[in-house]
Amino acid sequence: MFPEFHSDNLLQKESTILKKMESNKEFIQSLLKKSPISFQNFLKPYQRIQTELGDLVTEVSHINSVKNNDESQTIYSRLLPKLSEYFTDLGQNEEIYAALLNIQKNDQSLNEEQSKVLENEIRDFQLSGVGLNPSTKEELKNIRIQLSDLTNQFSQNVLNATNAFALFLNEEDVKGIPESDKVSAKQEDGTYKFTLHFPSYIAYMTYGENRKIRKELYDAYCTRAPENGALIEKILNLRDKEAKLLGFETYAHLSLATKVANTPEEVITFLDHLAEKAKPIAEKEYAEIKTFAKKMGETQIEPWDLTYYAEKLKKESFSYDEEIYRPFLEKETVIQGTFQFLEQLLGVRFQEVKTNVWEPSVLCYDLVVEGETRSRLYLDLEVRSEKKGGAWMHNWKPHFQDESGKTELPIAFVVASFPKATATQPSLLRPSDVVTLFHELGHALHHLLSKVNEAFVSGVNGVEWDAVEFPSQFLENFVYEPKVLQLFAKHYQTKEPIPNSYIETMVKAKNFMSAMGVVRQIEFAKFDMLVHKEKPTEAKVQEILNQVRKEIAVLVPPSYNKFQNSFTHIFAGGYAAGYYSYKWAELLSANAFYSFVDKGVFDLEHASHFRKTVLEKGGSANAMNLFRDFYGKDPDIQALLRLNGIAA
Repeated sequence: MFPEFHSDNLLQKESTILKKMESNKEFIQSLLKKSPISFQNFLKPYQRIQTELGDLVTEVSHINSVKNNDESQTIYSRLLPKLSEYFTDLGQNEEIYAALLNIQKNDQSLNEEQSKVLENEIRDFQLSGVGLNPSTKEELKNIRIQLSDLTNQFSQNVLNATNAFALFLNEEDVKGIPESDKVSAKQEDGTYKFTLHFPSYIAYMTYGENRKIRKELYDAYCTRAPENGALIEKILNLRDKEAKLLGFETYAHLSLATKVANTPEEVITFLDHLAEKAKPIAEKEYAEIKTFAKKMGETQIEPWDLTYYAEKLKKESFSYDEEIYRPFLEKETVIQGTFQFLEQLLGVRFQEVKTNVWEPSVLCYDLVVEGETRSRLYLDLEVRSEKKGGAWMHNWKPHFQDESGKTELPIAFVVASFPKATATQPSLLRPSDVVTLFHELGHALHHLLSKVNEAFVSGVNGVEWDAVEFPSQFLENFVYEPKVLQLFAKHYQTKEPIPNSYIETMVKAKNFMSAMGVVRQIEFAKFDMLVHKEKPTEAKVQEILNQVRKEIAVLVPPSYNKFQNSFTHIFAGGYAAGYYSYKWAELLSANAFYSFVDKGVFDLEHASHFRKTVLEKGGSANAMNLFRDFYGKDPDIQALLRLNGIAA
């Protein structure tokens, strides 16, 4: 029923991928000769061959991530440019585009899933510049080359500026810094090195007692890469040109073409409404920090004092230390308890299977729903030296039906870097590790429970950028529910359940000063959307940021703070006119989450409805429409405020 995963024969896998690319090209040429051309005789087999290629590439990229070595790096690096060339040529293929338009015009037999595949494909071909005249196409190509260069330069300037700065401090200057951070900072000559790299920077800003040094670090951090001001102007100008060549009013409109939100105005209204609710509470939080700082002898609080006094206030308000939770969160018990929770929540049963794995500690499960085996999940959760850090869900195969009517079942990997068990102690997790596990399992369930028959919109495929985090954020919220923690939070030696007071402290710590965090995210998101709605000059970019800060920030930074010059998310990453996505997906997840909590968490009828309207539908329809099918109405901002502990 499921293919086995083999981690050997990388050279053979590379050869298979290269042959597959060539055979795909030939096969597409034969498909283009079909007459009359239809979804069934063109797009069905087209999806299958591209999915087969994707599955083969996933095997190599997965091995490169979990069993990384010189061979995997070399082979993966060799494949990347060839794959890039293959997909670029495909995206510019006028014949395929003409075939898609032909199907759209003449094939009347399409169901909703097939219409979505066709709509997405035509849109993506148009966004790659197909259908434009040769000179416009050439201009678009040049703009994209320039943008690639400028955004890379932007990122490199931030990195260079970050690397160029260091403070060497003596023992007296590192008072208050936790031991683990001091160990990281300690130099051979006995001094302590603090830099603008985030773990180092935030450690001093949070715990460093020397105010003068905090200011020095803050000033250096917020004035990095001043040369990026001119690059921002160029980037925004080129993005505006790119949008107009493709027929969009602004770059913000172009960015939203592949997202749930319809217009920049809709996003700005959402952000303003959220700010209106969160800012008064953020102001109260700020006043609380100021009062606390005054009590400690600081009459005038500045931006470089904020994190420091917030941390002191948090410690005084309630003692929260992740370490005390670890004995109650033994990895094996957590996994089994999580499966028990998911069975109670969604009616999904995990059945362990013995199969070929790339590492002895990897576990494999079949997902069974209502007596039917639906998909397969691999869990690779322990840290290893040859494994990349962090956590992710990687989909290997989607659920789909090929042109002959044969159904393929989905497979996914969930990978994390949890502590390894030792000879004397099992793997003990932190609460943040459990949040990570739930988050990635949310992504996995979105992929694995799909019943969509078209590969390109099945599971996480084809899901809009601003909604892809919805199921993962939804699931991670349950970590803070007492009913859920009680299923698996038991002391690994005594088997005593976690005390309720620990759970209460954990929830309070999660929402400590959260309104200030929310308004900060809104500030970034609104600035991002506004600068992409026009093509401002460097000076105008600053004016827009000043205006947004005036409206939203509770502590307005000094005028020399040029935060925008290091905002790599939007000027060198994938978040241009999309930074709002974090809060947008959280809005959906908060409403869905509370719909369960308000029914007492476990309600199989409600769960079945959620599974069928959201998880099983993947990317087969607009995510907001799927949400409405589940929820019966638009999401309410009140749930998002409640989730952040700031509901009025």
